[in-house]
Amino acid sequence: MAKEYTVYGTDKPRLVREILQKELCLSQNAIKKVKRGGLSVGGRTVTVRYLLKEGETLTVSFPEEDGSDILPCEMSLDIVYEDEYLLCINKPPNMPVHPCRGNHLPTLAEGVMHYLGKEFVFRAVNRLDRDTSGIVLIAKDPDTAYRLGEQLKRGEVEKEYLALCKGKTSEKSGTIDAPIIRETEGNIRRVVREDGKRAITQYRVLSECERDGETTSLLRVVPITGRTHQIRVHLAHIGLPLLYDFLYGERVEGKHYYLHCEKLRFMHPFTSQKIEITAPCTFSVEI
Repeated sequence: MAKEYTVYGTDKPRLVREILQKELCLSQNAIKKVKRGGLSVGGRTVTVRYLLKEGETLTVSFPEEDGSDILPCEMSLDIVYEDEYLLCINKPPNMPVHPCRGNHLPTLAEGVMHYLGKEFVFRAVNRLDRDTSGIVLIAKDPDTAYRLGEQLKRGEVEKEYLALCKGKTSEKSGTIDAPIIRETEGNIRRVVREDGKRAITQYRVLSECERDGETTSLLRVVPITGRTHQIRVHLAHIGLPLLYDFLYGERVEGKHYYLHCEKLRFMHPFTSQKIEITAPCTFSVEI
């Protein structure tokens, strides 16, 4: 991948470093990647200290990344947002995001690789478990991935989920502030424990329903922090495990839990526009 910038309409030379920062809006991480051999003018390699003169074109070439471990697979993708930097997919349940050992299901990464072409490198900014449906935010280039990743680390990417839970609660809204840690070394299961990392989840009950003598509750859930399995662990902790959650609730053969990432809000990494993505919840619940 390469970007270009040409100086027009001025007699004053411009420093390449300034062009990278102010005109091409590259992050410091991206500048580090291109400053050694990735900057050229007229086919000649230059440094960030080079003064670009009127009429000269700066070519910025990003290092190649290897995406050969993900094989393209044609599939229908529910695209809820796309521009030259970003792609947002409404992922269905029972679909892994990435290929992994032991998985034989088609993955979202394989479908996106087919959609965007063989030169594309798959970079998911947020991760959803296989049975969690909803928005997956994908960066189309390394600089976009870095910028969105930094927003995610700073807690500036807001997420809202819909969760179908077993049982009901007298508290119609609340905040769960309980530390989470891996149950035992090497175990995928997480638990609430004092020596864990702080985790905060807000929730609000949207509706309750009686089916065959069993009560289910539909919740809107907002994770403030981003611990692994955070929503599933926290809801089970307050007595509202996800329906059919095989790790934190009751396993039912042939059923999967219902958790959907419905909304995502973040600042566009280049336009600074506030973006809100909504993905309709498509699963139907049969008990």
